[in-house]
Amino acid sequence: MRLRKRFVAAVSSAALAAVLLAGCSSGATETATAATTVAATSVDGTQSAKTVLAANKQATAAGDVATDGATTITLAGTSASSSSDAVKIDGSTVTITAAGTYRITGTLSDGQIVVTAPDATVTLILDNASITSSTTAAIAATDVDSLVVDLADGTTNTLADAATYADDADVNAALFSAGDLTLTGSGSLTVTGNGNDGITSKDGLVIASGTITVKAKDDGIRGKDYVVVDGGTITVTAGGDGLKADNDEDADSGYVAITAGAVALTTTGDGVDAATDLVVTGGDLVVKAGGGHTVKPSGDTSAKGLKSGVITVLEGGTVTVDASDDAIHSDGAVHLNGATVSVASGDDGVHAEGQQIIDGGTVEVTSSNEGLEGADIVLNDGTVHVVSSDDGVNGAGGSSTGSQQGGGGGGEQVGPYKITINGGTLVIDAGGDGLDSNGTAEITGGTVVVNGPEGNGNGALDVNGTFTISGGTLLAAGSAGMVVSPGTDSAQGWLSATLDSAVAAGTTIQVVDSDGTVVASYVTSKSIQNVVFSSSKITSGKTYTIYTGGTASGTSTGGLAAAGALGSATKVATVTADQAAAGSGFGGGGGRGPR
Repeated sequence: MRLRKRFVAAVSSAALAAVLLAGCSSGATETATAATTVAATSVDGTQSAKTVLAANKQATAAGDVATDGATTITLAGTSASSSSDAVKIDGSTVTITAAGTYRITGTLSDGQIVVTAPDATVTLILDNASITSSTTAAIAATDVDSLVVDLADGTTNTLADAATYADDADVNAALFSAGDLTLTGSGSLTVTGNGNDGITSKDGLVIASGTITVKAKDDGIRGKDYVVVDGGTITVTAGGDGLKADNDEDADSGYVAITAGAVALTTTGDGVDAATDLVVTGGDLVVKAGGGHTVKPSGDTSAKGLKSGVITVLEGGTVTVDASDDAIHSDGAVHLNGATVSVASGDDGVHAEGQQIIDGGTVEVTSSNEGLEGADIVLNDGTVHVVSSDDGVNGAGGSSTGSQQGGGGGGEQVGPYKITINGGTLVIDAGGDGLDSNGTAEITGGTVVVNGPEGNGNGALDVNGTFTISGGTLLAAGSAGMVVSPGTDSAQGWLSATLDSAVAAGTTIQVVDSDGTVVASYVTSKSIQNVVFSSSKITSGKTYTIYTGGTASGTSTGGLAAAGALGSATKVATVTADQAAAGSGFGGGGGRGPR
């Protein structure tokens, strides 16, 4: 199996060297142990949902539940009755001791259903059942291979447990199973975890269908090996995490997968917390973590929207997150590959310690400190819009290594980080640096529009190492104090124009070639003084004139219009393509200002 141990963001040089010498990589074959730690860059961020799930333990779930011949258990306040020899009744405690299907109906006001059927599959059909316990779990399968809870069609069922548990209690949820747990059926279930968790499995947990509402003191729905949602309507309010898979010891376990259904999570802790992988291929997932992006996390509480230890793959469905910490976070990699994603964050919109790969879908970061952050960010396809108070897209990590280099970054230290744009559309609205790499950057295709900062302490573009463009379209506009432009060895022409003074928001800027043809028309969304533009229409060494005024028409991408006309526009600068000499006004190009 591939090495999929929970990854840590930083390792010592000695530890990393040991890993490399041992041949550890994303494709390595090795048994994971509790002591294994490898760099986040080991995680292959291009993996599909199918590939990730194939490397994991296969989820087991019940098929259609056969209801004919089910044994009936009738609850009656503080007692119960059943004609089966496999059902033992002691006051308000009902114990099931053999495999089979049991239909439970009625009310148990202070009691418990216990399942002790070693190596067996036990199915409980909840048929308008209400079970409350003042001392322990409402349902506890303490010894079972597999527990199936079927919610009978048209029924309403409730479970509630004790207000407290001992710190070392093994059974510590309102609905507890020591073996695999499946929830199915078309009825409804309301679970109140007064003392700890709402629903817990010590193995794997699958929700196939049903309307399930959970309110829990700590975690809402927790599986050890996995939590898989294949359908249903699930609403969780939790003092801890919403959905959680916490096995970080086995390389093929500790994952969360959502393939269908509607999931709404309101949590004090993380919305979804997967020790290893988090995969979404369908359904509708809505998360509000830690009170949302306007609330600071309290103390040491982790209040991320979606969190994974190895990789997060969002390949389908709709994902909406509002989190006080990172909205989407992985200690390894993030692969956005077809889902419709909208996030608001008090910190990073999407954060990966290693690779962050975008291959499709839409990503909308509506509010963040930093929009996208990762050591290696690649946009191949899809539509991305980022709003940030600081950096929009940041190629960075926990440490920086490498030599001092010239070029775009003006001699800053160059780390092992990279931003690559090969296709798709990226629009950035940043209060700090717009497109910022603490290493290198490369644009080969796609459309990138950066509405950068107004303050001179940041720039629309900020690249410490080499910055090249060989295709696509780039328009970056912002302040003039920290101007960065592509390298002069770029295969595609570019220009950088610094104006004599800033122009106001709502100003139309025209880039015109020597034949009088408008090659770019852009409407500012804030005050700007510098514009960097590159497209196939820019020829190296040619002279271009910048105007303010005129009209912009057609489809707008972050302010970059499909067409423009000069009209009575005013000439404000003349520049030569691929020149980054310091200066302003009619003197032309950008160059980087002093740090």
